[in-house]
Amino acid sequence: MPATIRRAVIPAAGLGSRLLPLTKATPKEMLPVGDKPVIEHTVRELVASGITDITIVVSGGKSLIQDHFRPNPALVQQLRADGKTAYADAVEEVAELARQGHITYLDQHGPYGNGTPVLNAARNFGDEPMLVLWPDDVFVADIPRAQQLIRAYEATNCPVLALMPMNPADSHRYGVPVVKEDLSDGLLRITGLIEKPAPADAPSAYAAIGGYVITPGIIDELREQTKRWYEHREGEVYLTDAINAYAKERAVYGQVIQGHWYDTGNPADYLVAQMAFALSHPEYGPILRQLARSLDEGAGQADTSSVSA
Repeated sequence: MPATIRRAVIPAAGLGSRLLPLTKATPKEMLPVGDKPVIEHTVRELVASGITDITIVVSGGKSLIQDHFRPNPALVQQLRADGKTAYADAVEEVAELARQGHITYLDQHGPYGNGTPVLNAARNFGDEPMLVLWPDDVFVADIPRAQQLIRAYEATNCPVLALMPMNPADSHRYGVPVVKEDLSDGLLRITGLIEKPAPADAPSAYAAIGGYVITPGIIDELREQTKRWYEHREGEVYLTDAINAYAKERAVYGQVIQGHWYDTGNPADYLVAQMAFALSHPEYGPILRQLARSLDEGAGQADTSSVSA
C-alpha cells in the first residue's frame, strides 16, 4: 500500500502581477474571499484532508502571510477583556489551524518557474509523496479536492493531477491532458499535458486546474530541469515539463474533481469568487441578492425612462 500523504507545498512566492495595483502592498494570497484570506481556504482544505506538514514557499514582501497564521496572545487577551469573545475565538482558531497543519515557511531560491518552489520544499521531504496546491485556487466541495487527490493516489500509487471538465473553446487558457484510458469515477490515465492548445488541437475536454500529488520521480525530473537551467540560463523550470518528461515512460493519472473551482488570479475571476462565496453565506447572501434585485430594477426603470424620452 502507498504511504499516506501527510505533506503539502503551497507555492506563494509569485508577484501577483495580474492583480496590480491591488497586490502592490498586499500579497495576492492575503486578498479576502468571503471572510478569509484566499490562502486560508487552501490551508483549511489541507488540514481537513489530514495533512499535518504544510510548507509555504514565500519571497520577500510576504510577511503578512506569517503574521496571519501566527498566534497573537496579546490581541486575544485584549479582545476577551473587551468582551469580544467571538472575535477572540476566531483569532485563536486561525492559530490552531496553523498548529494542526504544522505550517513552516521557506524562502524561494532558484530559477524562475512554478517548479522551483516544489523542488525547494522537496529537499526536506525525503522520498515521500506530497500535495501541491496553489494559494489562488479555491474549491467548494463536499469532499475536499485534496482528499479526492489523495484517494486517487492511494488507488494508483502514481502522480495525480486535478482535472475539471472545460468548455472546449477555453482550451487556450489551460493545460489539457492527453487521456489514454478512462478508469471510471473520474480517474483517467494520461500520457501528458498540452499547454494552452487551440480548441481544434485540444486532446481532451478536461483542464488541469492546480492540484497535484507529486512523487519522487517528478522531483528527479525537476532536478534535471534545474541542472540544465544552470548550464544554459534559459527558459523557466515548469512543473508541467517535469510531469510530461516523467509520463513518457511511467504512469500518470488525472482525477476529475467533484466540486466548484474558483480561480482568484485575475480581476474578473477574483470578483466571481468573491460574489460566489458571499452569495453562499447564510448571513450575507440574502442581503446581496436583495441588492442585486434592486439594482436590476433600477436599471430597468432607467432604460424605460430613456426609451420613453
